[in-house]
Amino acid sequence: MKIAVLKGGLSAEREVSLRSGAAVAKALREGGHEVEEIDVTSPNFAVAPKTEAVFLALHGTFGEDGQVQAILEKMGLPYTGSGIESSRLAFDKVATKKAFASAGVPTPPGVIMKKGDRGIRRLKQDLPWVVKPSRQGSSVGVTIVRREEDLEQAAKLAFESDDEILIEAFIHGRELTVAVLGDEALEIVEIKPKSGWYDYQNKYTKGATEYLVPAPLTQYQKLCLQNLAVQAHKCLGCRDISRVDVRMDPNDQNFVLEVNTLPGMTETSLLPKAAAAAGISFQELCDRLVRMAARRGGRA
Repeated sequence: MKIAVLKGGLSAEREVSLRSGAAVAKALREGGHEVEEIDVTSPNFAVAPKTEAVFLALHGTFGEDGQVQAILEKMGLPYTGSGIESSRLAFDKVATKKAFASAGVPTPPGVIMKKGDRGIRRLKQDLPWVVKPSRQGSSVGVTIVRREEDLEQAAKLAFESDDEILIEAFIHGRELTVAVLGDEALEIVEIKPKSGWYDYQNKYTKGATEYLVPAPLTQYQKLCLQNLAVQAHKCLGCRDISRVDVRMDPNDQNFVLEVNTLPGMTETSLLPKAAAAAGISFQELCDRLVRMAARRGGRA
């Protein structure tokens, strides 16, 4: 097939996206596809004629928030991942939290603040708290607040990335992520940073974080997590692929943090690790995703 891989983009995650796009393009070429790599530096990008599907390797703003999806739909081109509305919903942590509350998907207690609000809102729950921009990815602008006097500075940092922020209770326990391919959950990955928390540096620095794949879980824990991930995926109307980030507290209660509709595809990314543990090679994963997209466009 003739495939366009969109990478780079306009967000704070541009460098990661370039790496994702290069890895995907290489895998698709090795799988026999004709691949055009497009470094997206503005919304006015062009795709070659007779392109059969677009692989979205964009992350963050413009890639995951429904904007590029709307452009591709106007072009009449099928693309990988979720549609316009689901992408917009999943990228907005405040909107996601409201959707989870309506559907009964467990998520950490939190409060919402908008730029210009008087005073800083505080949680009833004990510290630490997590302060994050509503529409941003890769832990950009996120702070774990361990002392109340640091809350104002954390909110200021988050407001640099968005006009709306979320202050959530920090869930002590295990950090896990569950990829959903189609409507089926893959093997679960446990994330164990060697120092600090799973911030931007620990996410994208090779060797900074230990990943346990599959995560050491009982069969019951595994099934609960996989069912929860599929529930969260469907709650937001996602399709093709997502990666659901979860915290499990010491009582085995699970809390969904967020759903990523265009997960990273670099050598340190979690989705390829989960797929490999399920017996799906990186090349096969990329091939499956472009074929899902092409079928939607009646081109495969």
